[in-house]
Amino acid sequence: MVDVKKRWALITGAARGIGYLTAKLMAERGCNLILHSRDISHTEKILAEVKAMGVKAYAVSAELSDLDSVKAMLEDIDRLGVDVDIVMNNAGMQIAYRTDYFKTPVEDYTESFKINTVAPAMICYHFMPKMIERGFGRILNTTSGIALEPEQAGYSASKAALDKITIDLGSKVEGTDVMINLTDPGWCRTDLGGPHAPNAPESAIPGIAVGAFADDKKSGRYLNAPFFTGMTLEDAVAKAEAEFDSPYKK
Repeated sequence: MVDVKKRWALITGAARGIGYLTAKLMAERGCNLILHSRDISHTEKILAEVKAMGVKAYAVSAELSDLDSVKAMLEDIDRLGVDVDIVMNNAGMQIAYRTDYFKTPVEDYTESFKINTVAPAMICYHFMPKMIERGFGRILNTTSGIALEPEQAGYSASKAALDKITIDLGSKVEGTDVMINLTDPGWCRTDLGGPHAPNAPESAIPGIAVGAFADDKKSGRYLNAPFFTGMTLEDAVAKAEAEFDSPYKK
């Protein structure tokens, strides 16, 4: 299991919900943090909390639907002068639920893809080459298990595209100490999941972060957080390594 103490992790969407809980989990393990939100003021609470836990932390901001804003955020992170060893692309948006799905507007797709596909891909492309050069890295892209629901086509299609990007990139680093995998918190009561979701956000811990701690050189996996609910982090990592294999035929 990877020791993340004193490493640096970027967590997008860290101000609330799953991202907030993930930041707390990583800080408990001694990981330094770069915390993203749409407005830098949104991360004031979590920034203070993780610093009080004894780790270093910075806040950055970007509107993920504005790709120039994403580019500027990445430049801001570079200016911090730290090596980002872990990327957790947690932020996302469920743009709408269209009961009359044959009238789904084009904007459902364009906005969903910018936020849920293109922005996390940009982040991967920015940090992954540096991870390869240093010989270590972990990337977790948050996906969704939504299927067979044209009512949520923009969202589910954008996540399916992110799945494809993740698996394809993983094929290039399989067998190395740079790992890129998919994670899924399940349907939780967050701003995205809504108040009627069956699961508390805490149910995603520790599973949402298990790929950051796995140490078996496997990429392209779908690490579904509900499979690990109620487990210690150590047991969750052991389960992930024993039971979840790469999708590649070597």
